[in-house]
Amino acid sequence: MSGESIIEVVGVGKKYIKRNSQSYPTAREQLMKLFRSPWKLLDSPRKEEFWALKDISFEVKPGEVVGIIGRNGSGKSTLLKILSRITEPTEGYVKLRGRVSSLLEVGTGFHPELTGRENIFFNGTILGMSRKEIQSKFDAIVNFADIGDFLDIPLKYYSNGMAMRLAFAVAAHLDPDILIIDEVLAVGDLEFQNKCLNKAEEISSNSGRTILFVSHQMSQIRRLCHKVIWIDQGHIRAIGGTAEVIGEYEKFFLSTDRDLSSAQRLNQKAAFRQWYIQDSGQKVHVLSHFDSVKVVFALEVYKLLHQPLIDIALKNAAGQILWGHRTQHSSLSIGSYELEFLFAFLPLSRGMYSWHISVYDLEGKVDVWEGLPMMQVELPSYQHHSDQWSGIMNLPYKLELRQLSEIDGYLLR
Repeated sequence: MSGESIIEVVGVGKKYIKRNSQSYPTAREQLMKLFRSPWKLLDSPRKEEFWALKDISFEVKPGEVVGIIGRNGSGKSTLLKILSRITEPTEGYVKLRGRVSSLLEVGTGFHPELTGRENIFFNGTILGMSRKEIQSKFDAIVNFADIGDFLDIPLKYYSNGMAMRLAFAVAAHLDPDILIIDEVLAVGDLEFQNKCLNKAEEISSNSGRTILFVSHQMSQIRRLCHKVIWIDQGHIRAIGGTAEVIGEYEKFFLSTDRDLSSAQRLNQKAAFRQWYIQDSGQKVHVLSHFDSVKVVFALEVYKLLHQPLIDIALKNAAGQILWGHRTQHSSLSIGSYELEFLFAFLPLSRGMYSWHISVYDLEGKVDVWEGLPMMQVELPSYQHHSDQWSGIMNLPYKLELRQLSEIDGYLLR
């Protein structure tokens, strides 16, 4: 099989049907329509076609580690669901030569009422393993997942981090020919993320297994992947060496005008152009200190906005909103604007975060932007070493343990 592709994707497209919201009238509207124009009830609901993927073609050789990147909604997860045989393509075809193990989201292939022990056998069976094969790997799975004290507790009592550790341990130790990972490592703490990356490197280099890896964390993609596929709006925008494609990807999203053409601007009232952290006169996207932080959002207004609402939210990699703000103005005339937020400090865990930014006026949505590139946080960790106790905030502190004197002890009593 050395010269043959283990994954072959040819002309794959996936179409969905979006029903117009007017297809679901109220009971009163239905009665009015019945009396006024009964023949119109025979009209079929208006439908709109949406292609999540179009003309996707590529090959992967055995032992390759391929990164798949792109902003949210670009079609990455749809592609992985097709490769995992969860959904069928509308057009084109996929050839997979080997057993596939997928980690598409925390909890996939697990049952919340079953214990960790039972879920190892349950998930392993779904992946096509015999009971004897699972038993031979059982101890290694439990040790890697580090859930010994919770092994016989139902999964519904696990934290997201614990469930993800177990899911990765099962998928990685059951020797799949193709391992598909979709952003699930963002749930775990940095120590376990590094442990998973080490295991993925071991699987690829020592066992010659093939890995497809989706992540918004370019540092992980750079470390793990031999080549990268960049998907944008359902199409392959670039495919090639890791450094080359990531360089193009980051350059694209660092563009000051978000590549808004003149035609787009004619039809758009306003657009967010960029965001950055103002740090010692430099525009950066990495947070590396606990000092005050100035975050700037640049907005270009092309047409007069009446009573605009601007919403900004900070989200972690799991999509949780950590902070949100709304500001309203009487109007914004044509021109360039900057919104500057000065935070005393941002006590965030190490990892990737995103700024979700939108502006609305009296007529509705004007622009919604994901604020790419994502914000990378490289702060020292002041959290619990176990991810189930670490929480969301990363608060610096000073700890002092002192022994009480007999007088202090008497006063406490």
